[in-house]
Amino acid sequence: MRTSSVAGALVGALGVACGLGAWQLAATVGPLSSSPLPTATEAIGEAVRMLGTAQLWEAIGATLAMALLGLVLAVVVGVLLGVAIGTSPLALHATRVPLEFLKPIPPIVILPIVVLVLGPTSGMGVFLVFFGCVTAIAVQSAAGVFDTDPVARATARSYGMGSAEILGRVVLPSALPYIGTAVRVAAPTSLVVAVVAGLLGGGPGLGQSLLLSQISGNQPQLFAYVVILGVLGLIIQGLSQQGERMLLHWHPQYRKQDHR
Repeated sequence: MRTSSVAGALVGALGVACGLGAWQLAATVGPLSSSPLPTATEAIGEAVRMLGTAQLWEAIGATLAMALLGLVLAVVVGVLLGVAIGTSPLALHATRVPLEFLKPIPPIVILPIVVLVLGPTSGMGVFLVFFGCVTAIAVQSAAGVFDTDPVARATARSYGMGSAEILGRVVLPSALPYIGTAVRVAAPTSLVVAVVAGLLGGGPGLGQSLLLSQISGNQPQLFAYVVILGVLGLIIQGLSQQGERMLLHWHPQYRKQDHR
């Protein structure tokens, strides 16, 4: 397993190097050499310089705070709502159309209304992250609860377990893979929405910093923020995958992966 992990890391590093090399060539001698696009070395150099400034870390902190708080609220509300819906076939069928209707609606659609009500604040960003994540988490949680093995439920009842005990010891463990997948997918989404809240809604964080760099015409700084956001996205994706693996270490799927 270690050999495959090292090989995967090397292939990934090679892909990054190729991408940066293509960027560098396109901005120096390629078709984009006469455009405002900075070279990869300029953008990365500016990103390294910015790492030593308090302004960048304040923007990162504001963005991560909005993303994390909104995601936590979405997980709590989404799981509770999903469990309530999934335990009742009537509720599941009654809410299927409204939830499927809300799921593909991007938070940017309600951005003007939220900015009008909450203003360009961190609270606006938190609400947008919550709105962008809660529906998908609720749908997945409800599906996981509804798909619990009926034989396992009947067996639990035959052993004298009550409804609350069956929910905690049978239903929720069965639904955890669905919930874990929903949270893993929602984690990068929360970062994207938090950035959009600053970029288009005027909220604090990296989105606002991106907008100011664009307005001032500072292209190296603008692309430096893009690079930093990409790295943050990779970190959040990796942490969410690791968290899912830790939460579901007992699941057969992860046991098979650990033994490869």
